[in-house]
Amino acid sequence: MTSVAPQEIVAAHSPDSDDAFMFYGLATKRIRSSKLSFRHVLDDIETLNRKAMEGCYGLSAISYHAYAYVADKYVLMASGSSIGDGYGPMIIATRPMEPGDLKGKRLAVPGTMTTAYLASKLFEPDFEPVVTRFDQIPAAVKDHAVDAGLIIHESQLTFDREGFHRVVDLGRWFKTSYNLPLPLGANVLLRSLDPEVQNECCRMMRESIQYALDNREEALQYAMQFARNMEAPLAEQFIGMYVNHFTVDGGDIVPKAAQKLLDLGFAAGLIPTHVQVQFVR
Repeated sequence: MTSVAPQEIVAAHSPDSDDAFMFYGLATKRIRSSKLSFRHVLDDIETLNRKAMEGCYGLSAISYHAYAYVADKYVLMASGSSIGDGYGPMIIATRPMEPGDLKGKRLAVPGTMTTAYLASKLFEPDFEPVVTRFDQIPAAVKDHAVDAGLIIHESQLTFDREGFHRVVDLGRWFKTSYNLPLPLGANVLLRSLDPEVQNECCRMMRESIQYALDNREEALQYAMQFARNMEAPLAEQFIGMYVNHFTVDGGDIVPKAAQKLLDLGFAAGLIPTHVQVQFVR
């Protein structure tokens, strides 16, 4: 009897420690399927957001903000979300500033399709964005090329040791304002994939995340190669912030928070169309 080769799914995600941790089970084939195989592509989140607009990858990590622009092509996965529950992207400066001081200032941002950018515009609509690669934002602020910077990823844990001052934590602001966590990153699947394939992708993604959480030491060791020179305790802290119970399955809270974020963006004129979030599991 001739066996059928597994269908290959291209899985695109960021070369970051938290993404590496959640994809560990899939990347190392600890989680397998007779129906599917995965080929991994790594790129920064803003590039993945742009690629998703073209429908490039079967499974992709994207920003929740970007979903508003790709909902016709992709459906959200219940597993794989990065959620800031009372913490998240921050705006930093070289000197103490009040949040109101950001009005009219030049702000380095990691891309205009990131959730961090959408949240910053909801917080303070009047600033001049200067798109800057995420890992170059602290340097741009330090060199006074901009007045302040919007930081994501590990810089959230290291900004103070580098002499920067926090102007606002957007995750804390969102939680205080709406009593919801801030949904930052998501995994999405092409709508054109067969429903059985979508379900199998969801199962494998969920099991990959759970495997990493259950085998934390080996998964952390793997993720450290993507930790951009962070020492292990800091990398573990960062991963713990963004790979948690919300990541295994977003339940009812993550869809509610995602809908609130996109509704706010639409109401503010930052998102051109009203989008209804849709998740598969």
